[in-house]
Amino acid sequence: MAIVNRTPDSFYDKGATFGLDTALQRCDEVIAAGAGIIDVGGVKAGPGEAVDAQEEIDRVVPIVTAVHRRHPSALISVDTWRASVAQEAIAAGAGLINDTWAGWDPELVEVAGHNRVGYVCSHTGGAVPRTRPHRVHYDDVVAEVIAETTRQAERAASLGCPEALTFIDPTHDFGKNTFHGLELLRRVEELVATGWPVLMALSNKDFVGETLDRPVGERLAGTLAATAWCAARGVAAFRAHEVTETIDVIRMTAAIAGDMAPLHTTRGLA
Repeated sequence: MAIVNRTPDSFYDKGATFGLDTALQRCDEVIAAGAGIIDVGGVKAGPGEAVDAQEEIDRVVPIVTAVHRRHPSALISVDTWRASVAQEAIAAGAGLINDTWAGWDPELVEVAGHNRVGYVCSHTGGAVPRTRPHRVHYDDVVAEVIAETTRQAERAASLGCPEALTFIDPTHDFGKNTFHGLELLRRVEELVATGWPVLMALSNKDFVGETLDRPVGERLAGTLAATAWCAARGVAAFRAHEVTETIDVIRMTAAIAGDMAPLHTTRGLA
């Protein structure tokens, strides 16, 4: 799942794909690189300038429309917590709704189900959208994540979302500290064992930065280490900024496991 931010203030890319042309170029590039899902977002996840629903629609829908026209077979995801935005995006060609804020708008999953599109079920511990965690506590963070996300997944499927595109996402950094993030990775097999496809959004997150004491621009190695760990344990999808590197990790992990053949072999065979 390749990240395409139509925001001027993203924590990572600082607005690099805010412009429609640069966002579309990014989509072309990541599809060519092998991304299976294009995730378009119109509002920064963290605190920042307020963006109302109409502004979010104006940012998201044009890129969804353009990508759907240029790449009709691509699966386009929209990162939103608003039902009104989701409806417009689906009409433009989106096939997956990435509800990062765990059902804050209760109508969002209903829109996804009514339109028979995929849905990402997240866990935030009840956090308000665009706020940071503060002294959060869980008796067992993994058990709580599983209970909440599988409850959402069962409802999404009952409303019409395809089960193969109904993901559960532990949602690192949202309503969690670094110790929670590491515990979720340590016990990732418990998430996979639910039977729902697991999505991990690990890319350059704060829990990686705090673990390694690295600023945002120096978290790729840590991100890829976490990605390899999760890929080897059955995680289905990875939301990523660095698409080529992430795909290489997924392919290499699959090749080691014997689940895919090397792409180009000549050494010792001639």
